[in-house]
Amino acid sequence: MPEDPTNSDRLREAAIKTVEIGRYLARKAETDADVERAQALRARCFGLAAARDADVFDALCQHILIEDSATGALVCAFRMMPLRGDGLAVGYCAQFYDLSPLGVFEGEAMEIGRFCVEPERRDPDILRMAWGFITRHVEENGVGLLMGCSSFPGTEAARYLDTFALLKARHLAPPHMMPRIKAREVFRFAARLRRRPDNREGLRHMPPLLRSYLSMGGWVSDHAVVDREMNTLHVFTAVDVGAIPEARKRLLRAEA
Repeated sequence: MPEDPTNSDRLREAAIKTVEIGRYLARKAETDADVERAQALRARCFGLAAARDADVFDALCQHILIEDSATGALVCAFRMMPLRGDGLAVGYCAQFYDLSPLGVFEGEAMEIGRFCVEPERRDPDILRMAWGFITRHVEENGVGLLMGCSSFPGTEAARYLDTFALLKARHLAPPHMMPRIKAREVFRFAARLRRRPDNREGLRHMPPLLRSYLSMGGWVSDHAVVDREMNTLHVFTAVDVGAIPEARKRLLRAEA
């Protein structure tokens, strides 16, 4: 089991308030039953045979639930893990990516993971609610870098070539912070693709969470990891909070 790398106690104790917008309410998990509900939603969203999706990182994270205020139904869940400096190497993402180049970042970092939305709910307000909660936490805790794995359904890269070409053309990490290859099976899209992206197709196949990251000035790794256990492809994704455009910051604060 990984060691608690940095400030998880501070994260658990931070004064993160409940956020309520329209018909949805976002709150931190307070009981084991709350975490188990999140794990059950994750299993359904990821198409797992098990009743719950759980791993050793759950104990190090703060779990966030977004519920329908009227019914109490869980519509979205994700987890947050504080990291700093050498602690980047023991987060979930570090299983798949060599993050040593990110050691140049000296501030507070936060890994967002296991982000999932109930498949039958296609309401964009859910994603806005999630980012509103994250924004409030970032500002209350001085987080300077957001990071995570952005997943594509399935393990075949062919359907996403325009998306990967678009990422190569516009959204690669700064060279001095580019994560290095660590996973056994990867698709090195930046090195292999020579095509000009069809922007419309690229955006059509881009996961909503990744689009949100990129709209804030986020960047990605130059390769995608083939994760056959979760039946996904994913790219490492990060956002320098200080570099988010001011107009976008105002929108995020409005949701918080």
